[in-house]
Formats: sequence, structure tokens, C-alpha cells
Amino acid sequence: MNDKSDDKPRKNRQPLSLHVPQPKCRPGDRPDFSALHIPLAGQQRRPDIGVSAHEIRDLSETIIRVLDDHHKAVGPWNPKLDADTLRRALKHMILTRALDDRMFKAQRQGKTSFYMKCTGEEATCIGQAYALERDDMCFPSYRQQGILIARGYPLLDMMCQVYSNARDPMRGRQLPCMYSAREYGMFTISGNLATQFPQAVGWAMASAYKGDDRIASAWIGEGATAEGDFHSALTFAAVYRAPVILNIVNNQWAISTFAGIAGGDEATFADRGLGYGLASLRVDGNDFLAVYAVSQWAAARARANHGATVIEHFTYRAEGHSTSDDPARYRPADEGRAWPLGDPIARLKDHLIALKEWSQEKHHAAEKEAVEQVAAANKEAEAIGTLKAGEKPNLKTMFEDVYKDQPWNIRRQRQETGV
Repeated sequence: MNDKSDDKPRKNRQPLSLHVPQPKCRPGDRPDFSALHIPLAGQQRRPDIGVSAHEIRDLSETIIRVLDDHHKAVGPWNPKLDADTLRRALKHMILTRALDDRMFKAQRQGKTSFYMKCTGEEATCIGQAYALERDDMCFPSYRQQGILIARGYPLLDMMCQVYSNARDPMRGRQLPCMYSAREYGMFTISGNLATQFPQAVGWAMASAYKGDDRIASAWIGEGATAEGDFHSALTFAAVYRAPVILNIVNNQWAISTFAGIAGGDEATFADRGLGYGLASLRVDGNDFLAVYAVSQWAAARARANHGATVIEHFTYRAEGHSTSDDPARYRPADEGRAWPLGDPIARLKDHLIALKEWSQEKHHAAEKEAVEQVAAANKEAEAIGTLKAGEKPNLKTMFEDVYKDQPWNIRRQRQETGV
């Protein structure tokens, strides 16, 4: 360490530099997705559910697509769903978007503190909800409200939670739009990034340990793959072959940082599953049929005890991260409209029209019906209360649901509050 030779200048050595990924476009730039390779629909092979992870490495690099540019369902991944199912799914996506729009306006009016929209990502959760069984347990992040809508959860209950009023199922204890509905197969949403993954893997392991036949599914954003919980979950899922689907919703942006900050420029997010020996697929997240097909494949693989599947949903976050975010500060204002994979609602609509099972008139009528349904539920929710006014959860509820038998100090605190 004290050798005088250490003091000599080092020659012919290049200074080190740090690579900081940069997004392709900034505010004011023209949106540019020319670097993306979007494969033709129908060209991706569909393997047997028992295949090993490394035999299907190509499916973590490409993008599995079913709907082509002519709105036709093509290729081996075409799930060949009947028209009634497609119409029902389309209406659920329309209803989800209508709910988001109404609740966003409510936040701007000061009727709630916070909201997060899933505009442009509706297929990533509704497509999978259709492929799962009703009693399979979902561990969503904060942009999968479509699961509840697809499973028939009351809009009124969702709105009452957003408003934190007296009918709020969470009794004012959760952030708005972080739902919990065990009877509808939705585990309590956690605001902490990536916690859903180890929770879902643990639940799936318990289901297998008990000899049950229910599987679990979880969703996180691509930015959350940088969290330690993501890697812990994949380790357990691989070692114990947990019957779980692990969804990564790559919507290109994690709050104000683009996917490259989470490593998206180095490899696909689906590739990360391969390092753990997990089957990994990359799917067009704006193609309802493709999302349904890969989800059906992953669910069948889990039920056959072949283990977990990682699915990267390649999509785009059309709106801000939340009502607290202004995306115009870090990306081109019209970038969402330039997204090459389009809008999931418009694509399913065009597919049904191509099948002669839908029309523009029916679509406008469905949108109108959804807006009216949301407005009616919202009127009822606001009559109960909002953040501004109305009836709030009873104070006594803050002492409930923690202990089966309340200890003396909690009973005394309740008595002191007079409730």
C-alpha cells in the first residue's frame, strides 16, 4: 500500500465513466418509436404447457400477438373466443375507462384526495381476469381495477372507497383505488412496490401445500422489477414450482423515469424470469386476445404443476402516473397517441366489427351506457359522502379488525373517545 510506485502516473488507462440511460424523446420532441421491433401478428409459436423455460427463450424476446393490422385474429395463439365473450370483455374495458374518467374528475373537484387511471392498459388485467377462474386469487398493483369490474364487483363500493365515506369497505384505512375484496378474488392492494409478488407466491405455495386447485396471479410495473421483493419472489417460485402467474406491466414509464432506468434497454423484462428457470413470455399488452391466450397458457401450466410463468405485458401508460403527476414535464405530450400498438379498446372494437358482430353505433351506445352507469353509481356514492362533505366512517371502526379479543388498553382508548 505504501509502495512509492503507487504514486507514479498511470499511463494508457482510460478514465472510467458512468452510463446513465436516457429516454429517446423529451417534452417538445416528436414521439419516436422507430427503434421498437414489433413482429407481425400470428408468427409466434405456441408450445406445449410442459415445455422447459429455456426451450422457449425466443418467446421472452419477441412479442406474442394475435390481432393483425386488418383486425383479424391470426396464428397459433388465437384463443378463438366466441363473439358474446368478446362483446362482454369490450364492455368491461369501456366501463373501466368510464369509471377512471369520472373518478379523475372527482379528484380534480376535491372530492377525493388521489386517483390512478389505467387508460390504455385495460387489457392487461381484464384479459387475464377472463382467463382465470373466479376463485383464483389476484394480487394486483394500483392499475388493475378492471379485475373487479370483470368479476362484477359493485361500482358503488369502489366509489365509496375512493371517497372514503361511511360505506367505504376499507373504512377509510386505505388510499383511494387500493381495493380489497376477498370474495371477488382480489387480495388487498399494497402501495409498496413489488410486495405483491412474494405475497402471491406464498399464497400459491400454500394452495399447493393444502392440495387445493386454485392458483394465484400478481401484477407489478416494470420499474418495480428493480426491487428486492421481485427477485425473492422469483427464487421461491422457481424452487418450489409455485402455481402462480407473475405479470410485469411494462407501460414504458415508472412515474417520471422511463423503462431504461429499470434495465429495459439491456434486455426485455420477460428475460429476467429465464435467469430463475421460469417460463417467460412477452405479449402485446394492448391486444385482448393475446393477453387472454398467454394467460390461459400460463394458468394451464400452473394447474398442471409445471410451475410459474412470468409474463411481460408490453403496453403504454397513456395517462399520468397518478393525479399527482404531470407527464408533459418528462415526455412528449402526444406520445400516447403515437404508440404503435394502439388502444386496446379500439382494437377489440375493430376486431368485432370485422367479424360483423359489432358496429360503430353499438360502440357509441355501449360508451353512453357505461357513462350513465358510472354517473348513477357516483350520484349514489356522493349522496353518502365525499372527502369534502357527508358521512364518514364511524370512529369506533378504528378500534376494530385488529384483535380478535380487544386488550384492555384498546378498550380504554375506545371508551375515552366516547364511541
